[in-house]
Amino acid sequence: MVGSAKNMVVTPKTLPLFKSPKIVDSFDNIHRIVLHCGDTLEFLQTLPDDTAKLIITSPPYNLGKQYEKKTQIESYLDFQGKVINQLVRVLRHDGSICWQVGNFVENSEVFPLDILYYDYFKKHSLKLRNRIIWRFNHGLHASKRLSGRYETILWFTKSDVYTFNLDSVRVPAKYPGKLHFKGPKRGLPSGNPLGKNPSDVWEFVAKEWDEELWDIPNVKANHPEKTSHPCQYPIELIERCLLALTNEDDWILDPYCGVGSALLAALKNNRKAVGIDKETEYISIAKQRIEDFYNVRLKIRPMGKPVYEPTGREKVSQIPAEWKQKEDGEH
Repeated sequence: MVGSAKNMVVTPKTLPLFKSPKIVDSFDNIHRIVLHCGDTLEFLQTLPDDTAKLIITSPPYNLGKQYEKKTQIESYLDFQGKVINQLVRVLRHDGSICWQVGNFVENSEVFPLDILYYDYFKKHSLKLRNRIIWRFNHGLHASKRLSGRYETILWFTKSDVYTFNLDSVRVPAKYPGKLHFKGPKRGLPSGNPLGKNPSDVWEFVAKEWDEELWDIPNVKANHPEKTSHPCQYPIELIERCLLALTNEDDWILDPYCGVGSALLAALKNNRKAVGIDKETEYISIAKQRIEDFYNVRLKIRPMGKPVYEPTGREKVSQIPAEWKQKEDGEH
């Protein structure tokens, strides 16, 4: 890492090249970065079978964001089902899919997308290994229901043979000095010196070992990775999945890559990456972020960095004077 902790500028795993590798528009095994601007379903049909070790994405939620046209939920799922058909074909036999989604909301009624998507993956006999809950503390406030503060990641594998590098994603043990109390290992440490297996709930907390959860904030206005994309997900979220489910030089595919966060996580950890998006603006931003990464200019929030805890002295964490005056008037 270079620069101050505040700036959070990171380098590639190897020494920076100071010149970004060539970014190509169509797939081949020669280049390490494929970034295509166009229709996801059409481009997926050009990819060879059994290519991607990990497919990780956050598909459009059908909320009517600027990059999507809101449709009936049935039509939305029907199209995504066609995309999933292609993704399963492209996925290696030992590969994984991480499908990160929230909720579709219509007339204040919530449709949990992960539940609606489940059957589309099971139709291909994929096996759900974890339903990961990603909890965060920032977002829009609802007026007629409780405010949503979590999304989910469905982790499927194509077979019973798959990569799971637990040591790459262990978190500090809460009680590292805990000992075996019986058997031949009685009196010896019962844990792993590298840490413990993280839970399937990833939360926005100050210290992972206090709550036994993963600390991954969502990308809002003051996040160092923030771009113009309205629903950008953090590189750290992808990185945790990528380190656990792939090895170096594996292909990572994001069929809705937006501003390229999945590609950056892949390149940062010596993987190869394919990204697809129909928005020219986002593809341009992704290319610029990749160039900034290789020239050590890109700001990335480090994995596991403790989240800022308000002290109570900040103005925004204090009760407004207007509220106090109203309260005093009522007494």
